[in-house]
Amino acid sequence: MKRRTPTIDDNDSRLFREAIGDVRPMSEVEAPPERPRPAPYPHMRDADEAAVPADSMLMDFDPADLEVGEELSYLRDGYPPKILKQLKRGQFSIQADVDLHQMNAAAAQMTIADFLAECRHEGIRCVRIIHGKGLRSKAQGPVLKGLTDRLLRRRDDVVAFASARPMQGGTGAVVVLLKA
Repeated sequence: MKRRTPTIDDNDSRLFREAIGDVRPMSEVEAPPERPRPAPYPHMRDADEAAVPADSMLMDFDPADLEVGEELSYLRDGYPPKILKQLKRGQFSIQADVDLHQMNAAAAQMTIADFLAECRHEGIRCVRIIHGKGLRSKAQGPVLKGLTDRLLRRRDDVVAFASARPMQGGTGAVVVLLKA
């Protein structure tokens, strides 16, 4: 659609001048002088560097919380191992995710079932389930993580799953590949 510029005739110009009245040009105003900006200084870096010696003396983490050996992975029989390697490397794009934090086992189980059914219905193939690391589960270990592992292994529509890459949640999440 092409827009036409309205034409201004002499009558329009005359009406405009009558409505505006006499005009006089404005005198130029000098811009205020620009103050020199101070050179940037990394104050926070200095504060961080000064805090390093004190922080290195603190042991405010539990070595048991480290993620060594807690990875989940599964590949359904009949599928090539290459699929699981690709999943672990993050070569599939995550199309949807669900977070199970603050849920009990029953609510999490229903949420996983509903989520995967909805994803299959919408044609979504790769999803992430955030189950958490179970750091508040005490002696019984991570409840939702174990539940997620068991449920996914039993489902026929799951081709493979693996713990997420660190930037996607690490061992607190699992990336699931569904049948096409």
